Amino acid sequence: MTSQQSRNVAYALALIVPAALMGGALISQYVFGLYPCQMCWWQRYPHIAAIVLAVLALAMKGKGSGDLAVTLAATAIGISGLIGGFHAGVEYGWWEGVTACSTVAGGGNPLDAIMNAPVVRCDHAPWDLFGISLAGFNFLISTAGAILVFALLGKSRKGA
Repeated sequence: MTSQQSRNVAYALALIVPAALMGGALISQYVFGLYPCQMCWWQRYPHIAAIVLAVLALAMKGKGSGDLAVTLAATAIGISGLIGGFHAGVEYGWWEGVTACSTVAGGGNPLDAIMNAPVVRCDHAPWDLFGISLAGFNFLISTAGAILVFALLGKSRKGA
């Protein structure tokens, strides 16, 4: 793989990884009713930042500043992964969480929305596959994605 190909793949992954994970989170919430807890929200914010940074990187790619934006996007992806790892540890009972349970309020009468909102616990995984929760998958995918983006950018710099 040439240095330009490595750079192109890094730019693409910096957008695809957080966009796919955010898409999965939104589908799990709005299609399957798996409402996010507070720590789930904490994982979403860096992915949103990474998407914005990756789009900026693609817009600035020919101007030389794109690599900085991709590096920042990969950092945000990694941060989300680390939060996911911490959250997974709370779900597995390895350590205590740092937040209380959260609720999801709906529309309509505010009092009814508050009273009927589901309580979402941060220490309970509402879904898992092979014993890995959504937070665990975020940890695995985000940290691997961030490391891969950093490695590809490093390879593109060595080859340049």
